[in-house]
Amino acid sequence: MQGAGRGTGSWVSRISLPGGGWGGDEATVAISAHRIGFAIARRLARDGAHVVVSSRKQHNVDRAVAALQGEGLSVTGTVCHVGKAEDRERLVATALEHYGGVDFLVCVAGVNPLVGSTLGASEQVWDKVLDVNVKSPALLLSQLLPHMENRGSGCSGDILSCQFQSLCLFTFAFQKLGVYNTSKTALLGLCKSLAIELAPKGIRVNCLVPGIIKTDFMKVQFQEETEPDFPVCWLISLAKPEECAGIVSFLCSSDASYITGENIVVAGYSPKL
Repeated sequence: MQGAGRGTGSWVSRISLPGGGWGGDEATVAISAHRIGFAIARRLARDGAHVVVSSRKQHNVDRAVAALQGEGLSVTGTVCHVGKAEDRERLVATALEHYGGVDFLVCVAGVNPLVGSTLGASEQVWDKVLDVNVKSPALLLSQLLPHMENRGSGCSGDILSCQFQSLCLFTFAFQKLGVYNTSKTALLGLCKSLAIELAPKGIRVNCLVPGIIKTDFMKVQFQEETEPDFPVCWLISLAKPEECAGIVSFLCSSDASYITGENIVVAGYSPKL
């Protein structure tokens, strides 16, 4: 089945933090304008961030900006498909124009054009999924890195951080999402590699691993009002996007200054030790 899942967009937003919530200096974060990303954007904005939301769709940007501004939060937005180099450049330019630098990056882009056999996926499907889900976060961070470095001296006191989201459904028996699962597993490895590479620069890299979150994406597996048949050790109800937001705010704070290279599961239960 083609066309189901999270969609083909790259949803990223930017956030700038004034003095207060995260330690005093203005900072910038990129996250999504939709679903889990929107919940993270709202939480960070409520914690004092100036937010620049983005999506590949203008109406997602407009809706997010209107909603957050309606709560009295400091928000702007721009269209961006992170799979396109020119869009990533525009996103970086927007952040620099509005806030002059970048302290935090939160990537919540994802695409899943195929629900079906992993080995039956076409080369075009593999290319699209890997381009957006794996390559794009790395390329966006590479474009932002010089501006993140300029925000501080690279010492441990700087709050410079990058957070990836890896919705890892391989923990659950969702066999029809094999290509997507593979891409998100690769993102876990990217987190580990970048954490080591960027540690000397004082930049931390972590990965949020949501479990079964009640979003449009999960309609691939079951109807909106139907609860999944998980073992009794899982929490009873599906998680809401807002339940991912607090951990990201924590990871972007000085309280998480000694946390990097971690894949942090927010899933109600994880079978690993």
